[in-house]
Amino acid sequence: MRATIHPQNAPVNGARATSSAQAAKLLGKLFVADEIATSVASYRAEPTDIIISPYSKCGTTWLQQIFHTLRSGGDETFDDISRVVPWIEMAGALEIDINAPQTHQPRGFKSHLDYARVPQGAKYVVCLREPKDAFVSLFRFMEGWFIEPGAIGIEEFAQGWLFDRDPQSGYWGHLLSWWEQRNNPHLLLLCYRHMLQEPEQHIRTLAEFIGLPLSNDLLALTLERSSLDYMLAHKNKFDDALMRRKSEERCGLPPGSDAAKVRVGGVNTHAQVLPAKLVQRIDAVWQERITPITGHSSYAALEADILSRASP
Repeated sequence: MRATIHPQNAPVNGARATSSAQAAKLLGKLFVADEIATSVASYRAEPTDIIISPYSKCGTTWLQQIFHTLRSGGDETFDDISRVVPWIEMAGALEIDINAPQTHQPRGFKSHLDYARVPQGAKYVVCLREPKDAFVSLFRFMEGWFIEPGAIGIEEFAQGWLFDRDPQSGYWGHLLSWWEQRNNPHLLLLCYRHMLQEPEQHIRTLAEFIGLPLSNDLLALTLERSSLDYMLAHKNKFDDALMRRKSEERCGLPPGSDAAKVRVGGVNTHAQVLPAKLVQRIDAVWQERITPITGHSSYAALEADILSRASP
């Protein structure tokens, strides 16, 4: 995650941010560029490795759980999904040996990097999500963890997300980098909405891409263990406990913040949340940054293209 708003005074120790500038300051303490670069550089890819690398709030945790269930046959002994499918960028900060053998094979990893920055030599799974839904999900995720609920309006929060100064980073750069690799045989490019609508199809597709046999029993188990009901019932396994503890240590955030990754999300969740002017601004950024390169005037058109390529 990238903090793009000019930091000013940090919040009082033990408090969440009450302004965008304070939030940027806190995020800068947790996500340290040199530390992230060292962690990424230390990773040594194996050709069977699976790196799950959507943009933030675009299905990463969901895919981690599907992947781990498929490869392990349903192992649920972990305390944090990112302990068994570790985050490459943050492994150093969390004192995880990113190259250590994993209990189940193939090895699996989480990332939020674009194709140009992700370590090469592995296989990649990326899920794309409607930008307005991804933005709303991120806003809700940050409230109650880094941001004091109700302290920062959604329009203020949108400024850094919409207008990241580095064209390669942020939602827009991430999407374009993976779109350009859409014909790469080492990439499985998925769409969040279609995963919700056709979960069985996507489990089969992922198992085939990984190279794992899929029995009817394993399919049924994976459908159950990756369902919203199951993941909500076992929310503590998907609440980013490792990162939450690190944020409390580095940023002085209150203990027990709500960092849950599993929430009632879905498709078009932005419709009742985003002001019309903000919807228009996001659509305008799409037209400016995405349409000239992809030829698609909207996310829906790009998604339809991806799905048509995946059809037999």
